[in-house]
Amino acid sequence: MILNNKQKIPVIDLFAGPGGLGEGFSSVKRKNSSVFDISLSIENNHTACETLLLRKFFRCFPINKKPIEYYNYLKGLISKEKLYSLYPKEYEKAKSEIYEVTLGKTSNKKLDKIIKSKIGDNKNWLLIGGPPCQAYSLVGRTVIKKIKKEKFEKDPRHLLYKEYLRIISIHKPAVFVMENVVGILSSKLNGNLIFPKIIDDLCLKNNYGKSNYNLYSFVSKGKEAKDFVIEAENYGIPQKRHRVIILGIRSDIKVIPQKLKPCTKKTTTENVLSDLPKIRSGISKGKDSLEKWIKILLKCQKYAPKRFFKKIENSNLELGQQYMIRQKDSIIDSLKNWYYDKNLDGISDHVSRTHISNDIKRYFFASIFAQQNKISPTLKDFPKNLLPKHKNVQSSISSNSIFNDRFKVQLKNEPSSTVIAHISKDGHYFIHYDPYQARSLTPREAARLQTFPDNFKFEGNRTEQYHQIGNAVPPLLAKQLAEIVFKIFKKI
Repeated sequence: MILNNKQKIPVIDLFAGPGGLGEGFSSVKRKNSSVFDISLSIENNHTACETLLLRKFFRCFPINKKPIEYYNYLKGLISKEKLYSLYPKEYEKAKSEIYEVTLGKTSNKKLDKIIKSKIGDNKNWLLIGGPPCQAYSLVGRTVIKKIKKEKFEKDPRHLLYKEYLRIISIHKPAVFVMENVVGILSSKLNGNLIFPKIIDDLCLKNNYGKSNYNLYSFVSKGKEAKDFVIEAENYGIPQKRHRVIILGIRSDIKVIPQKLKPCTKKTTTENVLSDLPKIRSGISKGKDSLEKWIKILLKCQKYAPKRFFKKIENSNLELGQQYMIRQKDSIIDSLKNWYYDKNLDGISDHVSRTHISNDIKRYFFASIFAQQNKISPTLKDFPKNLLPKHKNVQSSISSNSIFNDRFKVQLKNEPSSTVIAHISKDGHYFIHYDPYQARSLTPREAARLQTFPDNFKFEGNRTEQYHQIGNAVPPLLAKQLAEIVFKIFKKI
């Protein structure tokens, strides 16, 4: 049986970003049909909304009837405008499911009307999303506090969860899933911890002191703040991404949710990147060429055994392309069905960044060091002539500060470190483990670590793509959450 829209569970996605949570929930299928219908995605970033639009358009088609023109767009063979013009009905439907607006700065009356039009009289619907996390992130708070403490205290993003809370209190979903960074557990406002206040608010206690929502962890039976933390690498995600995720169930629904099941073996960086084409870094100053790039690496002979340089001398690597054919050595079998699409023999947006020659040398040294020592180097491990000429380098080394590992290799036999939006600024924290490529990760590699399928296309320029990828929830983790949530709805 194929589920029609009336049989599917309506989902409203707040602070949707490019749709990582929505992608995971949409991936739960029965009889080849999604059980969740992402009826409305609310997001304020225009480029992320363009990404959402394209993905919603893709989901308008049955699994076995995806249009060939969609894949031609990924390959750069046709324009997006041409793609949409060929399927106007699907395009209009996708567009109707996106509301580009900044929550807290828009009319609640209009927003409520749109939400009501999507859920109708259905009481059994789902709310998902995570308020923007920059105000709660540990690094973000450090930067803000250095600028001005008052600015940090007045940052309106502290209270954006109240927009989420308002929609819960007005529209009363059967279930909600709220996500945020671990930094929210220690974040304070006016001297008080924010997280206990959020937990108390989300329960929606009535005048009799009873909670309208019961809150649960996906991983623990406990109710302490730390019990809500999910460490993604324990659940098959090739990334050490730790997030606070709260499951709320309306109190009239007497269901105790199941817990996530940890994997017995971690998924590594190499597990999900090994089949991608090998490419080299570009050179940012002066004319770029393969010959010039080889000469830069040949100047690094004192940092590595001679055997490395024969292969470098014979290198024929290119910078990457909008679409490239995958290599024959495949990713692990358990992930093929998740990443691969039978209509695609390659991947999009696998183009390297350009770097100054000194950074290319640093990346080469760092990846050699990581290969030999099984750890990424810190600044104290770098030769003096490879240290950046920044004023705070020596103080970072002596104080062993968090910026001491500003050049970070993603170890091939470990899950990667957390892919964050800062990857849009530079690639120093995301150096590829292969010294023969001497570069930072491409958007497609970052998307692989975030577990976005290869047929998922991020709109915008490369910086905008990185930003969206870094802010997203890993869809493969979201799918596991969705399976638990679906079992709740089945019991209602």
